[in-house]
Amino acid sequence: MKARVIVTLKNGVLDPQGQAIEGSLSSLGFSGVSGVRQGKVFDLEVPGTDEDAARSQIKEMCEKLLANTVIENYAIEISH
Repeated sequence: MKARVIVTLKNGVLDPQGQAIEGSLSSLGFSGVSGVRQGKVFDLEVPGTDEDAARSQIKEMCEKLLANTVIENYAIEISH
């Protein structure tokens, strides 16, 4: 089973990398772009066919390693 985990900073957490990207976009002529936030994407393949079990296992991965839940949110997308 394939899964994608999208990790983003929580609202209110400063995002210096996002601000740098926003500034660079402006310098490249992409004016008017604002509110740039950067994040991470993890593509995983997990064994089995039970979507609930896979989601539970991936949630545990996020809580222990993939996301810093103090400052980051995560979303799990599962495809078959």
